[in-house]
Order: sequence, then structure tokens, then C-alpha cells
Amino acid sequence: MTLLGIDIGGSGIKGALVNTVTGELLTERFRIETPKSGKPEEIAEIFAKIVKHFKYQGPIGCGFPTIIKNGVCKAHGNLSEKWLGVNAEELFSDYTGLPVTVINDADAAGYATMNYGIGKGKKGLVIMITIGTGLGSGAFFNGELLPNFELGQIPYKKHDKFEHYAAASIKEKEKLSYKKWGKRFNKFLKYVEFIVSPDLIIIGGGTSKDFDEFKEYIKIDTPVIAAELQNYAGIIGAATAAFKKKK
Repeated sequence: MTLLGIDIGGSGIKGALVNTVTGELLTERFRIETPKSGKPEEIAEIFAKIVKHFKYQGPIGCGFPTIIKNGVCKAHGNLSEKWLGVNAEELFSDYTGLPVTVINDADAAGYATMNYGIGKGKKGLVIMITIGTGLGSGAFFNGELLPNFELGQIPYKKHDKFEHYAAASIKEKEKLSYKKWGKRFNKFLKYVEFIVSPDLIIIGGGTSKDFDEFKEYIKIDTPVIAAELQNYAGIIGAATAAFKKKK
């Protein structure tokens, strides 16, 4: 079945048509920069532009960068504080006239990895960490999603959130080498390991393509591997979530 997946991030909003049986992208990604304000109405307008670009009519899946419960934003993530309490599913449906399923973006990336990627068939507790503007995390037990495991929101020293210390955006902002940033990221993984004792950690997001640049600085007992879907995972997983809801 062909469904539209849209991945909303702190720097860009991307969409593509996805074959939800194979997990393959059927089109090129279409990307529009995320407005700096990050306000709901501006994001919704771009969401509708992406739908229009594909001339799409049907269910839409969306990965969104914050805690989502029954379609409602329970925090604002890296976007505007105005998202807090907004029903994102209703908002995007109003702007497109189509049914929309919204899940946490790291959960979406995890869906893709666990259904079509390197995590397929993996048992036990698997944690997916997406490295981007923030640090997203998705949790799966024997392949089943445990939603909204936002481990990047853990406070660390003077930082309100760990992602303000070790996200890819911080590496870029502070012009950190992979060595310096890798050591910071390793501290985050140590917290993850201590708190939830996972059987496997999978690294996703755009930074995962550079895994060889920083894997030597990861020094935890839990096996850590890179996801091969990288920036496509959020789109694929969002479409998968819409497919699962439709069934």
C-alpha cells in the first residue's frame, strides 16, 4: 500500500510516498525548511504544501519532534512553546482535509528500523536513538513499540535537557570535533544504559551515516549499531504508523 509519510524536524520538514509493505520510498524526498518561529499554523501550512506537492489523497503518517499522546503534544520539543496541548492530528487534518496519524519522531524512526531495517527480528529491549536537532529515543520490546521514551529530555548538570549538551545541533553550534562530541554522546548513552538496561541500542538520524567517525568513543557494555535508513527512517516509519492505524 502506498502512503505519504512526513517527518517534521527542527531544521526541515520532509515527505515522500512509501510502500508500506516493503518500506521503500517510491519518490524523492520533498523538503521545506522548518520556519524559525516553529509555530503550529506555519508548520501546518508547510505540511499542507508537502501534501499538495505529491497531489496526494489518503491517510498520512507524521513523525513529530515531541511527546505525543493520542495525537496531542504533551511538550513543545525544539519547536514553539505554542505546540503544548495542541492536537496535531486535528490541526494537520484541518489544513489538508485528510486523516493524519501523528507519532513521536524517534518512535517513527524506530518503526522503520524495527520493521524494515537492521532492527527487524531483534528481541528484548531495543532503544533507538536519533541524533539531530535534539536527541530522540524510541523503545521497542520484542518488536513492539513502547511510546514516548524521550530520554533526551533527561536533565544533565546545568542543562535542562541532555540534548542541549550532546545533540548534533550542539556539535555544529560549538564546532566540536567528533572526538569531543563523541565523548559527550557517550555520557548520554551511559545514562540510557543505567536507566533502562537495554539489550541493544540503534543509532539513527542523519548523524548515523558518520558512525565510523565517533564509534570509537562509545564505551558502554550494551551493543551499539548504526541504522542504515538514516534520514529516510522518519518518513518510512510515519507512513508505517498510518498503515498500522488504518488496518
